[in-house]
Amino acid sequence: MSSSSTHLERNAIGLREVVFQSICSMAPGAAIAASIPFGAPLAGGALPLAVVFAFVGILFTASSIGQLAKHIPAAGSVATYSAIGLRPWVGFLVGWGYAAVEVLIVPLVMLQLGYTVAGEWNSQNTSFPVNSWWIFMTIGTLLVSALVYRGVRTSAKVGTWLGFIEISVFVILGGILIVKAGHANTLSVFTTAHANAKGFSGWSGVIAGSVFTLLAFSGFEAAAPLAEEAQNPRKNVPKAIMIATVAIGIVYVFTTYAATVTFGPDKFKDFASYSNGVPWDGLARGVSSLFWLLVLIAIINSTIANANAGANVFTRMAFAFGRAGVFPRSLAALDPKHKTPKNALVLQLVIGLILGLGLGFKYTPQVAFGIIATGLVVVVVVVYIVANLACIGYFTKHRRDERHPVIHILVPIVGVLFLIPGFLNSAGITGIPGLGFIVSLAAPLSYAAYFMAAWMLVGVVVLFVLRSRNPKAIDAVAEIHI
Repeated sequence: MSSSSTHLERNAIGLREVVFQSICSMAPGAAIAASIPFGAPLAGGALPLAVVFAFVGILFTASSIGQLAKHIPAAGSVATYSAIGLRPWVGFLVGWGYAAVEVLIVPLVMLQLGYTVAGEWNSQNTSFPVNSWWIFMTIGTLLVSALVYRGVRTSAKVGTWLGFIEISVFVILGGILIVKAGHANTLSVFTTAHANAKGFSGWSGVIAGSVFTLLAFSGFEAAAPLAEEAQNPRKNVPKAIMIATVAIGIVYVFTTYAATVTFGPDKFKDFASYSNGVPWDGLARGVSSLFWLLVLIAIINSTIANANAGANVFTRMAFAFGRAGVFPRSLAALDPKHKTPKNALVLQLVIGLILGLGLGFKYTPQVAFGIIATGLVVVVVVVYIVANLACIGYFTKHRRDERHPVIHILVPIVGVLFLIPGFLNSAGITGIPGLGFIVSLAAPLSYAAYFMAAWMLVGVVVLFVLRSRNPKAIDAVAEIHI
């Protein structure tokens, strides 16, 4: 394979596009409308405090990944960080799991696109079949694939505009809701005073609610896999990760506060079921029909932007592993014109449609969304935990003279501690003393954890095969190509 076919397009995107890669991967519009409200039945009117709790926890991990990105600019991102900071075989397993996480992004959000558009259309015109969700899901998946195929310049620029639009809609609406709330505005929602959900009062409710908001922050590190295509990646990638995490964290806290004081802190435990399970739709209708339409557009916009960012990450991860010889080398093939990992993109398209349509028809698109989301979180939280440990390892083994006891030791340890409840909850591991807020998963959601565990076991088998047949492939995970 010629050298020209093994390199992504250099210096293709700047800081702004890299920032919005991470922002769009978090899908703030969809997260505000769907993910974060799932914490309301647990945290009650203290959900803003729960969001702050999750926000602070994620900041520690973002700091660790940013510190690694300064020195390790690679499309393999967290896999390469773990390979260098810990061991190459650890990096392989991280990449194996992270690739599964990112390939799930497109079917996850395209399912949400499908049932949101079909449901809203049906609410306005009952003759329109609500089971037409699969049409919108398929169209959305094909649209995202076309954007990504056009190259990182096109997909990143589109993502920038989509991300800006969705954030603007929810921030403006949040501001209007706060003004409307008037004397109901109160900082008590940032205490445990309104954490009144049955069985989850006080801090147990706050922590339980924060676990469900972790999904809203998932993807903050998505700038990292674009390091080989970004301008000045050692500076811009870590900066983008921190800017995106802080900016969206503030947006989440602001909008959750607006919803809480508008709906009422003492009854906020019922917020998730408000307006037929689409609570922000109901809040927007209370302002005007125009804002209802804008929120709907922002949610649709957010799903497309998130899928676009997720497809960018998966294709770069598959490219990096194909180049190393860990995945089939055909996945490292680039389109000669657009420098897009074309075979990886086809694989993303096929898996996305099979998973989304298959699970959606077998259960419902909403249940399919829950299954895929559960599988995604259970692995991505482990990836974040290992990234924190890799930060400690890297600055202990390779940059000992630069090691700072707070930034490179304490911060990663705190990051791990904040993430452990999220892993236990998504994996459905209950009965641990002091962690009574962890809830067991019911079928079919519980199937996701078993499937992802099986996927990781397959990865272990592949690891042993590669170590005996092609050990250089495992070591190549730790290579930097800039």
